[in-house]
Amino acid sequence: MSVDVLHLAINFIQSQENDQLKAHFRQALVPVSAEVAHLIEQLHLAYNGKPAKGYASFHPEQQSRLAEPLERWQQQELSYLQLAEHATQELVLQLVQHQIPESGYFVFCHYRYLASEYLLVTLLGSKDHFSVTADLQLSTDRHLDIARMQLAARLDLTEYQSSPEQQKYISFIRGRAGRKVADFFLDFLGCEEGIVAKDQSKMVLASVEEYLAASDYDASEKTDVRKQVYQYCEEQAKAGLDVHLDELSSTIDSNDARAFSHYCAEQNIAVPDQFPVDVKELKTLVKFAGSGGGVSISFEQKHLGERVKYDMDRDLLIIQGVPPNLKDQLQRFLKGFSSFDRQADES
Repeated sequence: MSVDVLHLAINFIQSQENDQLKAHFRQALVPVSAEVAHLIEQLHLAYNGKPAKGYASFHPEQQSRLAEPLERWQQQELSYLQLAEHATQELVLQLVQHQIPESGYFVFCHYRYLASEYLLVTLLGSKDHFSVTADLQLSTDRHLDIARMQLAARLDLTEYQSSPEQQKYISFIRGRAGRKVADFFLDFLGCEEGIVAKDQSKMVLASVEEYLAASDYDASEKTDVRKQVYQYCEEQAKAGLDVHLDELSSTIDSNDARAFSHYCAEQNIAVPDQFPVDVKELKTLVKFAGSGGGVSISFEQKHLGERVKYDMDRDLLIIQGVPPNLKDQLQRFLKGFSSFDRQADES
């Protein structure tokens, strides 16, 4: 993996005793080095790995928040440092208005990965790390908490320039439930949500299952196709890339790479040429799982109709061949643990 860091600005947002926020500005850009490149690679991978993302585009009535300053920077009317300062001030304003008392290091990075340029915007917290020196003294240090990155968004500058009409050149992490992080970042960036990855994923799931139902594949072949589709979508999502219809079609049928795309066209299934996916929505391609009322169940999709049968009329799930460790626990409980102990002693 190779990330080419072009500009990096880091400012600090401090939470004060009166619940106010204060921005501390670094007076120069961070010099690019091997350590900086490694940091941005880690942020790039961590961001790609976040499963719940939204996709958006700039709102025409909120251009002053980021779109206009961004355009002025691209026209060299603003320096990158000035652009970062403007974004930091806007972030503080929105944090206060949304009553989100977050503090931390505001990372504003312009980098290139493969053929695309990105603008990554994130507010990172920090955590203490402990170590022991050679003379057995305890040492502490503070590190950026990349693993817990929640307040983050990324602008695909290349797509923004080439195809803004797709309305998905901005992505953002939806964040923890109840935090309204999605609304907060939409306001901060001055944008509105466009393509919903969850809806696109449901469409993929439905169209693949319809295609398989109309095909002459046997059960084993259908299972293999589902796994291949899931693996392809998962790999694209982890890499931060869209799913491409032509690649998806060739994944489904390597002998006829356009069979699936032709089927979608014939059935008037509106699958775009490329689109983001939410991998969690595609899990049922390979596994069923659910929990509620103190019961949690999961099993591979291929077992439905064989080892696992579902009676919809009676809402009854029948499992043949209970997993050995679960079977042992159930028998011990129902027959009495002491009887098993006595059997062990007799043997």
